Amino acid sequence: MRAVVLNEYGSTGNLTMTEFPAPVPGPEEVIVDVHATAVNYVDLVMICGAYQFRPDVPFVPGKGPAGVVKEVGENVTDFAPGDRVLAMAEKGGYAELALIHRNNCYRLPDMMSFVDAASMALVYDTAWFSLIERGRFQVGETVLVLGASGGVGLAAIQLVKAFGGTALAGIANSEKAELVRDAGADHTIDLAARDLRNSLRDQVFAVTNGRGADVVIDPLGDEIFHAAVRAVAWRGRMVVIGFAAGQVPTLKANYLLVKNIDIGGLQISDYRRRRPDLTAKCFSQIFEFYESAKISALPTERMPLEDFATGLRKVQERTVRGRIVLTQN
Repeated sequence: MRAVVLNEYGSTGNLTMTEFPAPVPGPEEVIVDVHATAVNYVDLVMICGAYQFRPDVPFVPGKGPAGVVKEVGENVTDFAPGDRVLAMAEKGGYAELALIHRNNCYRLPDMMSFVDAASMALVYDTAWFSLIERGRFQVGETVLVLGASGGVGLAAIQLVKAFGGTALAGIANSEKAELVRDAGADHTIDLAARDLRNSLRDQVFAVTNGRGADVVIDPLGDEIFHAAVRAVAWRGRMVVIGFAAGQVPTLKANYLLVKNIDIGGLQISDYRRRRPDLTAKCFSQIFEFYESAKISALPTERMPLEDFATGLRKVQERTVRGRIVLTQN
């Protein structure tokens, strides 16, 4: 099959478009004829060899492809050839065929295109788990989404509004204000303001009558994390999902004690492996919201699979407004 293959860990320059052995399904596995796969920041992390696990090279990167079931293993009874699915694979999406365990395969609504499904994969489920499972969001609460102009951030904003909350969008680039407002943000929080340690809290308090944010979703880390901790409301929850801003922060535990706040993390791949029931519930709700037009796919730039290097470069340089999806045609 035709695939984008990583031959050696290190950089995107080690990727080549070539012929690669087609996958063969095990008893509990499904082969998906891939139609669309999103380009994700985490793909870059995996290509560099800095992800939580390191597949043996050579391998095909690419998470969350969407397509049509081509073949199923002997013990698979809930999917059949011809089914339209989202395959939440950890790798293998940058190819014509992808291998996926049946527990991580989700039947698509008839009205959802493959491009929309791929665009929503990984960002909407990450946002859902951050908000609902780890953040324990309740209707009417205020959520501060840091890095709000990124894929997970935009998805989180839409979900906050769909679930009946108030969304505060933390952005460092004022040119992205329109983007987050289009996603439904009620207020923007300037992460580039001077004296961020105080200014972030002051901005959040100003739009919450001095209360703070009930939930904070943080994909950034570094000094932004430290500033955001001070903006959490009494009994609030903060969910760490990444460190895109640079340094991994450390925490003084007195913040937890004084304000009765919880700070936790999310590594979503573990949920797909350990709690497939919760992941199925997540996608069921996402698809339901999509069908009822409460949420939508993010702004998406479509590229042929051959342009994978351009897509990865745009994600790396953060010049993307929304998502990039690679297609087979």
